[in-house]
Amino acid sequence: MAAISTDPGIPDRRGPARYLWWVTASQRQRIALGALLGSAWMICLTLPPYILSRAIDDGLRPGDRATLLGWAAALFGIGVLQAWLAIMRHRTMTRIRLDAYFRTVRVVVDHTTRLGAALPRRVSAGEVVTIGHSDVGVIGQTLTVTGPGVGAVLAYIVVAALLLSVSVLLALVVLIGVPVLALLIGPLLSRLHGAETAYRERQGTLAALLDDLAGGLRVLNGLGGKGVFAARYREGSRKLRDEGHRVGSTMSWIQAFGLGLPTLFLAAVTWLAARMAAQGTITVGELVAVYGYVAVLVVPVGSFIESGYDIGRGLVAARRVVNFLSLEPEDAQAERRREAGHAAAEPVDGPEGPCVLRDPLSGVEVAPGVLTALAAADVSDGTDVVDRLGRFAPSPATWGPVRLDAVAPDQVRARILVADNEADLFAGTLRTAISGRHTPDEDALDRAVDAAAARDIVQGLPDGLDAPLDAYGRNLSGGQRQRIRLARALLADPEVLLAVDPTSAVDAHTEARMAARLRAARKDRTTLVTTTSPLVLDQADTVYYLVDGRVAAIGRHADLLAGHPGYRRLVSRGTDEEIEDEVQETGTPTGRVSSRPATGSAQSPTSTEPTHEALR
Repeated sequence: MAAISTDPGIPDRRGPARYLWWVTASQRQRIALGALLGSAWMICLTLPPYILSRAIDDGLRPGDRATLLGWAAALFGIGVLQAWLAIMRHRTMTRIRLDAYFRTVRVVVDHTTRLGAALPRRVSAGEVVTIGHSDVGVIGQTLTVTGPGVGAVLAYIVVAALLLSVSVLLALVVLIGVPVLALLIGPLLSRLHGAETAYRERQGTLAALLDDLAGGLRVLNGLGGKGVFAARYREGSRKLRDEGHRVGSTMSWIQAFGLGLPTLFLAAVTWLAARMAAQGTITVGELVAVYGYVAVLVVPVGSFIESGYDIGRGLVAARRVVNFLSLEPEDAQAERRREAGHAAAEPVDGPEGPCVLRDPLSGVEVAPGVLTALAAADVSDGTDVVDRLGRFAPSPATWGPVRLDAVAPDQVRARILVADNEADLFAGTLRTAISGRHTPDEDALDRAVDAAAARDIVQGLPDGLDAPLDAYGRNLSGGQRQRIRLARALLADPEVLLAVDPTSAVDAHTEARMAARLRAARKDRTTLVTTTSPLVLDQADTVYYLVDGRVAAIGRHADLLAGHPGYRRLVSRGTDEEIEDEVQETGTPTGRVSSRPATGSAQSPTSTEPTHEALR
């Protein structure tokens, strides 16, 4: 089978029907060949009744042996031709379906890549999986109508023409009867379309719930919420099953009518033709031909029904794909700004050296070469700042003298790294999880592991860095996954590192080591950390205290503890009186009344770091 081009083309996203037409037009020659082979195969189905009628009237009844053998040979030849056409038609339609399937897969994967980190915020993982697993297959199946569907129309016309040569009345009955059959099944197809849409919606919702349940199983166990989510999933499964029953019920009626109505129609036309033969209006051979013609019509009528069903399902699937393709990446706003003349017409280069990153919406400024921390009363405020400074959300953020959204995206991604504490860990070895797309030497890898305080993880696994890692790092604890992510970010050694709460799931002793080593590893490099941990904040050169998404105070951790009660309450579980006593005793408010912050931590109260023995 010839492979499709690696470039799938630009899909038409203006609607499901237009998308299906784009998939069809993308393989015009193959579609034309499929329609030709399908039409020839369908038309060949109408020839045996005609040959039989001629063999009876011209050979059998007069007793002309030579003529009878001639028509028999012609019938054998038509059979061989039909077999060859059926094989070629099936091969061609398989290629058409696979082309549509993989072309849709490619555009979905390409758009997923373009969406990048914005994808989880725009659509659930379950919805993407359902599109890639189910909808693309339905779209491929829909293109089957271009072969047998077109052939069914031509076969219908040919049968009507052949019947016209036998009897005008019989031709009129067929010409009127077949559209009536289609009209009778039309309402059921419309009902099926609605049931398929509801089923598909619920299927995507349930897939998303299953993904959330599987991803958070350990946390749910710790919080005691597994039963609640399991009950919700069972309820969703029951509703999906009910929707499936609706689809199956409607489909069973369509199949029953699709088989039963053509059979009743065949009986009616045969009865009418038999009366005409008895009256001498048509010959016995023509009676046999009429029966054969109408029997052959069962195939085109079945194709009509199946095509209607496939088109309905295809429109539902194409609508889901189009909705997904209509999601805009975060850079789309920058593109629109450039088109409107509010930014440079073409992407510009970033600053030549380290420069200040500014977020006007919050007032945060990340100075080059120092460790900056964000302590936000609302965790999402800090995450929003990181998204804007990492160019994962539209904003007027600037990088030195230029707007960040005007800089070429590849430069931003190469120089500014956002280390999310929920970033995925892919299945493979621990070494590949930390290395990413790089191929580091052993010394660099060891330095990154040590800087992230992850040496005990490596030593605790049987094969060390070559130990297998499950998808999403599920064979590691939450704190271990967090340290592996930090090691990966430190190994990348970006010019600017924006880390989101990198120590929220570890114990106090590990956190203290991570904070100190992070500062040492990023010496003279630009680093921003969002956290409410006093152990990390104490290492920062500058701390920004955010309230309602805006900077409320700036300073060193000790200064903010002494001067801002709100900050003091945020980063410590101790009371104001306890902290004031500490200031009087030591002269320095360290904020270490408690090793963990009162808010903003993602650590479950039941989550602990496993020992080396447990890892083994």
